Amino acid sequence: MKTYNKLVRDKIPQIIEASGKQYTVRVMDETEYAIALKTKMQEELNEFLEASEEHQMGELADLLEVVYSFAFSKGVRVEELEGIRQGKCDERGGFLNRILLVSSE
Repeated sequence: MKTYNKLVRDKIPQIIEASGKQYTVRVMDETEYAIALKTKMQEELNEFLEASEEHQMGELADLLEVVYSFAFSKGVRVEELEGIRQGKCDERGGFLNRILLVSSE
């Protein structure tokens, strides 16, 4: 049996079971879960950065799922997170204008 010790999506145990394979899982405590989410976020970011253009949006969606799960684990709903994002965008702007800051005094 291969050992993973990593956070997986909620339906992965059912998918493994449906394939006729055996598995072992456990539920993490809040501290371990927060660490696992950060690790998963880095994993998904790396997958996005390495993805072909064809697969980038799927990898970005995976990263977003982990971001939403992290926020939810801290008691922040997706709508609240979006409000925080929008507030920062309103105050400081987004990244759509492709501005590269070369230097500043």
